[in-house]
Amino acid sequence: MLIESRAPGTPSTPGVTLREWSADDLDDLVHAYQDPVLLRWTSHPVTSAAEARRWLEATQRDWADGRRYTFAVVEERADGARLVGNVVLKGVTPERPAPEVGYWTASWARGRGVAPRAVTALSRWAFDRFPEVARLDLLHQVDNVASCRVAQKSGFVFQEVLPARPPFPLDGHRHALHA
Repeated sequence: MLIESRAPGTPSTPGVTLREWSADDLDDLVHAYQDPVLLRWTSHPVTSAAEARRWLEATQRDWADGRRYTFAVVEERADGARLVGNVVLKGVTPERPAPEVGYWTASWARGRGVAPRAVTALSRWAFDRFPEVARLDLLHQVDNVASCRVAQKSGFVFQEVLPARPPFPLDGHRHALHA
């Protein structure tokens, strides 16, 4: 059984728009994953066009399944829109106490507040769309200081240290945001 959603809509906030990924994003997706920092923190790297196609197809299946919602983060600029990241709401099921928010930011967009704005927009959208969801979790490995800052800037409060579990070799932090 899936959690019922209420408000369709696409999340956005000043400067960034969140939208479903499309086949047109393939080259930008592969380019973003050439970043060694992104590769260090991700458990599902995209290193080729074939992997990018599979990743994009999986995001479409996830939307249809209704348990995971992955958005491309696009920055509106004077010279046009540019892909700057990804945010995802994972585990939207009655069996899970709180869905998890995940994200990454392309190297060319880091340090400008893109991630906190995108995570905040996704969080607002999640609480509006799924009224029975009372809490969202954001998890990261303890040595990912940048993710800790993003969680805090997005209103997520540190809750606990979680023991390491594959594929992550170190303990993690759980931050929570309540509706």
